[in-house]
Amino acid sequence: MDMRRRRRMLVAGALTVVALATTACASGEAAPTSSDDPAEVSGQIVWADYGGPTNEAFQEVFFAPFTEETGVEVVATTLAASVQYQMLEGEKGDYDTMMTGMAEVVLYSDNLVALPASVPRSDQLSADVAEYAIATPIIGYAQGYLASTFPGSGPQTWADFWDTETYPGKRAVPGEYSDFMFEAALLADGVAPDDLYPLDLDRATAKLDELKPDMVFYTEYPQVQQLLSAGGASVAFAPNGQFAALKNAGLDVTVSWDQALVEANPFVVPSRAKNPSATFALAEFLAEPELQAEFSRRTNYGPSSSAAFEYLSDDEIAALPNAPEHTEIIWADADNRAELYDEMSDRYTEWLTS
Repeated sequence: MDMRRRRRMLVAGALTVVALATTACASGEAAPTSSDDPAEVSGQIVWADYGGPTNEAFQEVFFAPFTEETGVEVVATTLAASVQYQMLEGEKGDYDTMMTGMAEVVLYSDNLVALPASVPRSDQLSADVAEYAIATPIIGYAQGYLASTFPGSGPQTWADFWDTETYPGKRAVPGEYSDFMFEAALLADGVAPDDLYPLDLDRATAKLDELKPDMVFYTEYPQVQQLLSAGGASVAFAPNGQFAALKNAGLDVTVSWDQALVEANPFVVPSRAKNPSATFALAEFLAEPELQAEFSRRTNYGPSSSAAFEYLSDDEIAALPNAPEHTEIIWADADNRAELYDEMSDRYTEWLTS
């Protein structure tokens, strides 16, 4: 079957299944199954990510209708760093595709499988990363807080995040991986966005020291929601999806996009994956703008295709990290972060324990 024709058929079926499933859930009826012939792939796909609401959105928007159309089951599992890195190093492992960061794609591209010609590349990523990314939620590492914490005007910039006199309260920050804390510290210290890279880790660490007495640390992202809702922190530095989860729970949350650090979390196919053909069939599905729009609508993570914005309202677009109107965001420099990859990890771990 022609690949483009197959993809059109899959997406048409997916949109129908998502709509019917939503209607069926509302009415209490079972959604009907498709009678189309499945695509010429088989077996199962082992998909590794961090679970939670984002995985649920992948399951509902992409996986369920894909399986409906092709018969290929997508088995989601929690990403284990040990397996992730052994596969990035070219060793055997259980995953057909797994979540990574842009720096990992740059570092380990020799052990990844490039996309076939049938899979559209993301127009939101640099070419060297887009060549390997089968699904790419765009994440904004931003500061967020409950509107009730600062009824007038809350912190907007990273300098404000560090200003506990004007904006009192604890700051929730990562307690295991650095994420983009080095970047936030440098911006708070007055480094201009255009001069942020290459990162000055000595200067960043000194700035982190200043705020450390007012920090509380989380080791799992959902803890951010608990810290903010229970008053354990007044402001949090976290992926924007955590703030979206609070909004979905009915809380009034403010997210500042001023100098938010934006990063893609590409899913890649390691060279030792067992079922790349089925995984790339799924990749065609994941690239469809209509489905990406629905995923973004549910998670507030940005689409990897700019065409997806055509299927979203202005208010929905405004909640996404890579919204065209967010001209003040800062895209992470994957090349510089790759060069400093081990050093950033070592320095942050040392700083946490000092």
